[in-house]
Amino acid sequence: MSRDVTFVHLTDLHIGDPAQDDHLFSDTAQTLREILAQVASITPKPSFIVASGDLTNRGDAASYRLLCEIMNGTDLPVIYAIGNHDTREGFYAGMDIHSEAPDAPFYHDRVIDGIHVITLDSSTPNYIGGTIEDEQFDWLANVLDTKTELPKLIVSHHPPALGDGPDLAHWRHIDHGHSMRLAQLLKGRNIVGILSGHIHHDRVSNWYGIPVVVGTGQHAATDILRNDVLRMVRGSSFAIGTIRKSGLTVAFVPQPANREELNVYPLEMLLQRAAAAPVAAE
Repeated sequence: MSRDVTFVHLTDLHIGDPAQDDHLFSDTAQTLREILAQVASITPKPSFIVASGDLTNRGDAASYRLLCEIMNGTDLPVIYAIGNHDTREGFYAGMDIHSEAPDAPFYHDRVIDGIHVITLDSSTPNYIGGTIEDEQFDWLANVLDTKTELPKLIVSHHPPALGDGPDLAHWRHIDHGHSMRLAQLLKGRNIVGILSGHIHHDRVSNWYGIPVVVGTGQHAATDILRNDVLRMVRGSSFAIGTIRKSGLTVAFVPQPANREELNVYPLEMLLQRAAAAPVAAE
């Protein structure tokens, strides 16, 4: 790469209509409009936007059409991933993307300003946690061998599992076995970072030498001071990333919030759902 490249990371947009959806706790469409207005003021101008999943709250085609309408307010290329709140059928229909199969995973790659952006589909239909199908791993192995001279940015709605072994909170990340398989596949590659969302708080990890950047997103924030329940409070952010020869820098841009409690989920419910999820053999 011949120059620094700036980009914007959005995640967990959860676009929908709060008047019609009692599980939508904020006016996410308005939040996105306000953030895009801020993005338009960034100097130097970003090269692209990454939207790393949970694009809508219900996965219905109408919400994706609303998302497209809002995103028409930017002239930047937008790279989309899908998450557990999305549906593949609704995404393809609402975004007017042709697919041979309406339930096919959505993964792709693209080069923008010398950055090779590789997008995975970690969504698992009908489950909260993330998995990656064999076909995606096969595709990823091939695409990593292309454009080897370019720095690569990986996008996945669910972040990889960080621990040394499986844990009960499968709903928070990509299945541990799949995460380890991903780590082996990315080892020794020119990976500048992984962009994710899902857990609704800003977090940066060094994962086997790769920066993993997770954003709060635009719907609600997790109260990370509570570990007995999943407590959601009012809050949102986006991030500005810069890729240099030295690596990746990310600056978070929190939005005004009073951290009002929006909802509380018992951990038992999430763990029960996660226990039923398809997982890989270790």
